Amino acid sequence: MRRAPESPRPPLILVAPALAGLAFLVLPLAGLLARAPWTTLGTRLAQDQVLDALRLSLLTATLATCLCVLFGVPLAWMLARAPVPGVRLVRALVTVPLVLPPVVGGVALLLVLGRRGLVGEHLDAWFGITLPFTTAGVVLAETFVAMPFLVISVEGALRAADLRYEEAAATLGASRWTIFRRVTLPLVAPGVAAGAVLCWARALGEFGATITFAGNFPGRTQTMPLAVYLALETDPQAAIVLSLVLLAVSVAVLAALRDRWVSTGT
Repeated sequence: MRRAPESPRPPLILVAPALAGLAFLVLPLAGLLARAPWTTLGTRLAQDQVLDALRLSLLTATLATCLCVLFGVPLAWMLARAPVPGVRLVRALVTVPLVLPPVVGGVALLLVLGRRGLVGEHLDAWFGITLPFTTAGVVLAETFVAMPFLVISVEGALRAADLRYEEAAATLGASRWTIFRRVTLPLVAPGVAAGAVLCWARALGEFGATITFAGNFPGRTQTMPLAVYLALETDPQAAIVLSLVLLAVSVAVLAALRDRWVSTGT
């Protein structure tokens, strides 16, 4: 029986920078855990300020994820399947929030949806709807920065899906909507789920666009990242507690998506 070939040892010249990079990424997290007020963690988590920020963050992140799924899945289908002229340009525009500084995204939202904005001016004049510095504004800011994660995930799943199932359904007389609902969506369900989880985690950790477009008002627009920023000046221990909550969420998201990434890599 032949022995499996041993993997080559990495060059020593690569080991040192690799370990330095690992330390650079891990040591800040270790410092956060080391300085955490473990003895008073439960008491601090039960504080009204922490609970309000946590409750608002969970609510807005969930609503933003629902909006991402509602609009992002059709958009991903259009990019993957529809013969859209200039689809590369459209895809680039969709993914711009991934590289755009979040503060710039918040400014852009103000210019469009603010009281003097291109759309917000009419919303205020015709319907009396004001979006900036409201809870709805938080949801929109989080949706803006999180939707590309879902679009990219679902588009990749659509491109990898076997078209023969959809073609078979079409030959049996199924309508386009029936094919999409009964065949396409079940095929790409793992991609939709992965994208939704990424959306939710990104929305939960959003800071720049939220504070620019929605402000930092406790109980109304102050999410956990904003509460961390404020607590650093007044109560650093509370900031550490909130940071631990966000860290736990990030680890949970990575654990939930691990199987998908591993299967994709293999």
